Amino acid sequence: MAMTVSSAGGLLAMLNETHPSLKLHALSNLNTFVDHFWPEISTSVPIMFFYYLGELNDSLSYALGAGPLFDISEDTEYVHTLLAKAIDEYASLLNKAVEFVKVVEIDTRLEAIVERMLDKCILDGRYQQAIEAITKSDNVQATLSYCCNISHSFVNRREYRHRVLYLLVHVFEKMPSPDYLSICQCLMFLEEPVGIARILEKLLRSEDKSDALLAFQIAFDLIENDHQAFLLDVRRRFSLPRYIPSEAYQPVSIETESSQDANAAKSEDTQMEDGNQAVTESSPTADPKEVTYAERLTKLKEILSGETSIQLTLQFLYSHNKSDLLILKTIKQSVEMRNSVCHSATIYANAIMHAGTTVDTFLRENLHWLSRATNWAKFSVTAGLGVIHRGHLQQGTSLMDPYLPMSASGDGSPYSEGGALYALGLIHANHGEGIKQFLRYSLSSTNVEVIQHGACLGLGLAALGTADEEVFDDIKNVLYTDSAVAGEAAGISIGLLMVGTASEKVDEILAYAHETQHEKLIRGLALGIALTVYGREEEADTLIEQMTRDQDPIIRYGGMYALALAYRGTANNKAIRQLLHFAVSDVSDDVRRTAVLALGFILYSQPEQTPRIVSLLSESYNPHVRYGAALAVGISCAGTGSSEAISLLEPLTSDVVDFVRQGALIAMAMVMVQISEASDSRVGAFRRQLEKIILDKHEDTMSKMGAILASGIIDAGGRNVTIKMLSKTRHDRMTAVVGLAVFTQSWYWYPLIYIISLAFSPTALIGLNYDLKVPRFEFLSHAKPSLFEYPQPIVATTASAVKLKLPTAVLSTSARAKARASKKEADQKAVAEKSSGTESTSGKGKSSSDRDGDSMQVDAPPEKKVGVELSFEILTNPARVVPAQEKFIKFLEDSRYTPVKSAASGFILLKDLRPSEPEVLSLTDAPSSTASTGATAVNTQAEESRSPQPFEYTS
Repeated sequence: MAMTVSSAGGLLAMLNETHPSLKLHALSNLNTFVDHFWPEISTSVPIMFFYYLGELNDSLSYALGAGPLFDISEDTEYVHTLLAKAIDEYASLLNKAVEFVKVVEIDTRLEAIVERMLDKCILDGRYQQAIEAITKSDNVQATLSYCCNISHSFVNRREYRHRVLYLLVHVFEKMPSPDYLSICQCLMFLEEPVGIARILEKLLRSEDKSDALLAFQIAFDLIENDHQAFLLDVRRRFSLPRYIPSEAYQPVSIETESSQDANAAKSEDTQMEDGNQAVTESSPTADPKEVTYAERLTKLKEILSGETSIQLTLQFLYSHNKSDLLILKTIKQSVEMRNSVCHSATIYANAIMHAGTTVDTFLRENLHWLSRATNWAKFSVTAGLGVIHRGHLQQGTSLMDPYLPMSASGDGSPYSEGGALYALGLIHANHGEGIKQFLRYSLSSTNVEVIQHGACLGLGLAALGTADEEVFDDIKNVLYTDSAVAGEAAGISIGLLMVGTASEKVDEILAYAHETQHEKLIRGLALGIALTVYGREEEADTLIEQMTRDQDPIIRYGGMYALALAYRGTANNKAIRQLLHFAVSDVSDDVRRTAVLALGFILYSQPEQTPRIVSLLSESYNPHVRYGAALAVGISCAGTGSSEAISLLEPLTSDVVDFVRQGALIAMAMVMVQISEASDSRVGAFRRQLEKIILDKHEDTMSKMGAILASGIIDAGGRNVTIKMLSKTRHDRMTAVVGLAVFTQSWYWYPLIYIISLAFSPTALIGLNYDLKVPRFEFLSHAKPSLFEYPQPIVATTASAVKLKLPTAVLSTSARAKARASKKEADQKAVAEKSSGTESTSGKGKSSSDRDGDSMQVDAPPEKKVGVELSFEILTNPARVVPAQEKFIKFLEDSRYTPVKSAASGFILLKDLRPSEPEVLSLTDAPSSTASTGATAVNTQAEESRSPQPFEYTS
């Protein structure tokens, strides 16, 4: 019938008939044809079709009035739209009830529609769409996990999300076999350390060894979320083994460590460990169950403190380091010494390229070149050691000792001393309990603003998020000296210390920002204040409103960061609209640039959205907006290799403005980190573009600096780390988000570039047994090895191309004559060798000129053999597994080990299915325990320059 009707005129005429059945027939058929003949129908009966007029509120009102006649099962655009409108309206009313803590009147007809939708979901078996129906689904576990993810992705209000998570935890706990992994993740979102400690203790006390493995796995998963203060709180809430005499132990306070004396807290831990050791070693009457619990608790506390994961990561990054030093040599040779910006950029690139590997070969081999650094460049050289040795908690102080204040072997430069204190903060970032007191003492015992600058940054990094009152007072004292240099670092440090606390002290700090006249100090405070509202969402709206309406553009600049960090990873529409408004309307270029850049923090949980949202901004006439668009894409799409992101950034790498090119190159490196050329050919093209920019003597300084930094970022951590803002459990990695936020402040202050190292996450699968050792076993990567292989090392000729000396011209006739002579000589030699019964081997029997020629190609990749590439690869624990490779990872069916949880990367606890057999461990090389980088470098140089002893040669 639909194919034969060409007009709705007849049906419209029937509406004027008096008989009800005729009108009903007309209305029913008009409803069928309204999509096809709306222009004709709209002129006659507009009042009946509010939906097509866009009046959804009126349309919903009529649908509610229709009651059961409104068929929710009808598969039409009209029904789908009105159902979505009804659910949005219902959720909005519930949110208001939560926000204002009061009863809100909800139309019973609206509730009826929502309930009918839930009933329909249950009847259709689509339980994922009905949270109330979780317990009735066929796969309760999968449905609960789905609901957890949905609550993070689509529930906009923090309070309502917490209500949902509390309900989910309640449902989880009622299951016959509770999923403790998911429960603990929910409890961490809810900031409930008591609940987590209760579950972990229950698992540790279980007689089943698998439960202890599960407890260790939960602890590693919590560590990945990078929330130092919370994990310290969890760590202190465990009950002691029951066999320890009560008089030997004072109960652990459940207050946060920030309100306690650090030495007292340390003493408690020491008492606990001493008590465990005493009983396990010398008490013949100890309960075996309690001894087992004590041993497990010791391991768990080491995991929760971060010591275990940090040590294993150090070993992995050191043993798997694939940095290409020839890239750094090329950069060094192409950089003119009088260009201090590029000289410093090379030092930053080296530190980032070797982040966490403890490999400082480049520094030791270029002592003379580095010695030319002065003032703040010397500060940066010393601070870079903190990035290279990040996580070396046991020997961090001894490594930096030659450069620290009051060091007998130091050069006495305040810039080296300040850089060394900053380096200690980078080494102990987010795990600074062991160094905090030393940094406090260093800060309070000097009046030199350069040393105070380094000490403030180091202290903020070491005490990240702990809200320690004593540390706050120390930093505040420096702030109130009104020093521009020290005050800027103090402002940022206060933010690092109080990150996410939404402290009442913010009002005092903001008032001081209005009083001081130093722009550097105001800018540091603006960022610091923004850090305090990290993750607070709507709780931060009042402060955001206050900062974004301020007359001072630097405070408004801080307001953009506050908006970005408060709503980080939420993709909140309100926050996005606010940032877009400032991006196109503010009179300050700094504010506009930062507003666009901030979009990257809001959207990193949905990176595919960012290129679309900022595409028009990337074509703005304002270069600051274009720079912001580039960084927004780099931040949100970091490590994804997103094709859309690369396509957006490509034209910006050739922008007419130098700093836009710089931002685009840095952003492109962030997107491409750990992406191989085999998976996207544009990666290889980008690497060649970086090389071309670095070698081009006519390239401007800003672009060259961007290319140098990009070379470090794309090969960060020895080509074994990526930039990751979310953990595998979709929890925000606080250190990564904070690290990138402070890194973007390097627009004003280059030494802050180093803080990008906080965002690095190792791309590794590290399997661990019950003793937290790394057993040797194999697993499968079901993909072509070339898709995820390390980049090929560059050839030596690339470095020689930097030399200014031009090649000697050779006539073609001379070249041919020389070639004929060489061939004749080689033929004669081959005949002689054959006649003497020897065979020529590579490297033997070659002329010195041949050997010299070959030595220039030692780094050239071997010739590829013709053949079919395998479609899989066998990897050995521990192994590099990049994010794109995770979906191809499988454990072998006949393997001795099976994982406690399904995962393809990170730290994975393993069940040993053949415990009676001897175990083979993977022995990873331990990082170098050099006491002093400088001392080692000097000694190495002396050894190399020493003449050999006289000798006599005898045949």
